[in-house]
Amino acid sequence: MAQVCEVCGKGPQFGNNISHAHNISRRRWNVNLRPVKAKVGGGNKRIRVCTSCIKAGKVTKA
Repeated sequence: MAQVCEVCGKGPQFGNNISHAHNISRRRWNVNLRPVKAKVGGGNKRIRVCTSCIKAGKVTKA
């Protein structure tokens, strides 16, 4: 399943791990997603939403 918020579309970000010896390897920062029962289109639906959208009030919980 994709790590994407269904409200804002925020996805994982990519970067590098850099060790003390300056060895570089790729890594990713995943979005903090939570399954939420929300009101969508007149009905209730379970969607995966990032916590920043929940805090900002972009989701009305059912």
